[in-house]
Amino acid sequence: MPMTVNRIVTGHNAEGKSTILFSDNGTNVTHIPSWKGLYVTELWVTNETPADNSGHEDRSLRPMRHDPAPRGTIFRLVEIPPESQTTFDAVGIFDELGSENKPTSEDSARHPSMHKTNSIDYLVVISGECIMGMDEGEIVVRQGDCIVQRGTNHAWINKTDKPCLLAVILIDAVPAP
Repeated sequence: MPMTVNRIVTGHNAEGKSTILFSDNGTNVTHIPSWKGLYVTELWVTNETPADNSGHEDRSLRPMRHDPAPRGTIFRLVEIPPESQTTFDAVGIFDELGSENKPTSEDSARHPSMHKTNSIDYLVVISGECIMGMDEGEIVVRQGDCIVQRGTNHAWINKTDKPCLLAVILIDAVPAP
C-alpha cells in the first residue's frame, strides 16, 4: 500500500475569497506493476507558465505521465520500494510511467531505474533512505535531504528494508546534453 500525506489545495470562491478546494490524501495514485511496490501520487500538475491559478478542477486527475508538459510542472510523491521486496522490468517501468525518456540497455545494466528527464527536479526525502546512483558515483539520501536533479541520468536504489518516500517537483527544462 502506498504511503499517504494530507494534500491541501487552495483556491478562490465566486467572490474572490480564499478557500480550501481539496483536503485529501491525493486521489491520483498509480502503482507501476513493472516495478512492484513503486507508487506515484500526483498532487498537482500545471501545463503552462506562468501557472493559471483560476478554476476549481483537480488538476492532478490525469493519466500518468513521467515528464512535465512543455512549460509545465508536476508535484508528486514517489515511493521507492526496498529492492529485496520487488522485481523490475526496465522497459515496462518507463512505458507505464508514460515517459518519452526510455533507458538504454547501457543505462539498464547499471540499474533498471536509470533514466533522465527533460526537467529540473526538486526533491525532498520525506522518509526512509535510498541511493541516488549517477553515471559516475552515487550518494545515500536520507530523511530531510534535498536534491536538485538537473536533467542528469540517475537511478533510485533502495537497499534498506523500508520504502523511501520522495516529494518531487518537476519543472520543464531544456534537455541536458
